[in-house]
Amino acid sequence: MTDARADLDAAVAAVRSGPQGPTVAAVFDFGGTVVDGAWRRRLPRRRKLADVLLRGIRNGMTDGEYDQFLQQLPEALGGRSEQELDELGRQLFRRTIYGHLFPEAWQLIRTHRAAGHTVVLVSSLTRFQVLPAATQLGIAHVRYTPMATSGGGLTGYPDGKTLWRNGKAEAITEFAAAHDVDLERSYAYADAIADLPMLSLVGHPVAVNPDDALAEIADRQHWGKLTFRPRRTPRTSDYARTAAGFAGLLGGALFGVASKAPTKDRQQMADALMAHAARNTLRIAGVHVRVTGAERAKAPRPAVFLFNHQSQFDIIIVPEVLGGGVTGIGKKELTKNPVFGPLMRFAGVTFIDRSNTAQAKAALRPVVETLRSGLSIAVSPEGTRSYTPEVGAFKKGAFHIAIQAGVPVIPIVIRNAGEICWRNAMVARRGTVDVAILDPIDVSAWNPDDMDENVERVRQLFIDTLLDWPE
Repeated sequence: MTDARADLDAAVAAVRSGPQGPTVAAVFDFGGTVVDGAWRRRLPRRRKLADVLLRGIRNGMTDGEYDQFLQQLPEALGGRSEQELDELGRQLFRRTIYGHLFPEAWQLIRTHRAAGHTVVLVSSLTRFQVLPAATQLGIAHVRYTPMATSGGGLTGYPDGKTLWRNGKAEAITEFAAAHDVDLERSYAYADAIADLPMLSLVGHPVAVNPDDALAEIADRQHWGKLTFRPRRTPRTSDYARTAAGFAGLLGGALFGVASKAPTKDRQQMADALMAHAARNTLRIAGVHVRVTGAERAKAPRPAVFLFNHQSQFDIIIVPEVLGGGVTGIGKKELTKNPVFGPLMRFAGVTFIDRSNTAQAKAALRPVVETLRSGLSIAVSPEGTRSYTPEVGAFKKGAFHIAIQAGVPVIPIVIRNAGEICWRNAMVARRGTVDVAILDPIDVSAWNPDDMDENVERVRQLFIDTLLDWPE
């Protein structure tokens, strides 16, 4: 185990064994602590609005760099509406920022939330840069530098004091007073000497990837220190392996169908297609799947298997884990995928149009008969891939299907697939994906009036498993 990993594990253990409850806060700085801002150097040097916002997200920002950022805002933001900037912020998160969130920050945020702590994201930047990330990470409390408006548009100037240095510390002090937070028992994570006033407020300050000045103080004060590693962008070898893997997928699919063609049994051909295609792709791409609770994939059958969804590789991982006798439910857009579309149609996947609720419900009716005939179903109750390891809200369709068909639901918790293949990418990196198959859940006696509460309990199983992985 590396020193960085051991330090993180020790920090997580300390949070779990320390004081619990909402009077303890966990305050996270944004740039350099939750998100790696080093990617700004690869952006073209144009003073377009998006570039200004992205360049503002820096590791170890200095006074001079922050002043320069503020000086660029009037030209970049002036006259634009808040709605326009909110939408741009969401786009920048989906296109760029999400791929540079630190996985270690995700783990700590989850750990603090599980301890019942009040999690706060704080930044000297604007809400347009910070709020989309906070929303995806499930952080309800966010503090940022507010921007002034005039005549219905932004001026590009701060509305009052910026959250820089003492301004950030004052914002946290005010937050603590308003939310009955005990700062002496609280935690704060930051990377730059500019955040020293904020770190000094709490009883458990932690320097994350600290600049030299902050590192020196952290050592002298015996504060915690953590090293977060950037998410690795694809290399040439990753592109080559992925291309070979998809060639192997097609080759394996064709071989699987041909091997069972003499039987003239479509299900046997579909099972062989998925088995050979998945195995070939994972092997060539260098992706190892490590399964806990593998025996639960075989019994009881049929069942509705529920999996959390982060990566396009999930539709390769799930068939590898479950073996044959399973089909799926997918979004209609997948029919346009030149690789997965035809293969999924042959495997009997039911495609639904999520934009049309009535059509989606109608498309799901035959799935009940599929289950009654003995074939299992795999489905993501989130409905779409998530941008972070956070488990999104569950839709109820899969649970209604299981109740009507008289079959159990079986959770499949996937960890690290989003690191192997990012949400919006088709490139896979080498690595290990962990899968935990949990105990089957009997839904036959569920009361329709309690459906929301029961579904949320199942979702919590995913959250708990990702937080405390079974050995």
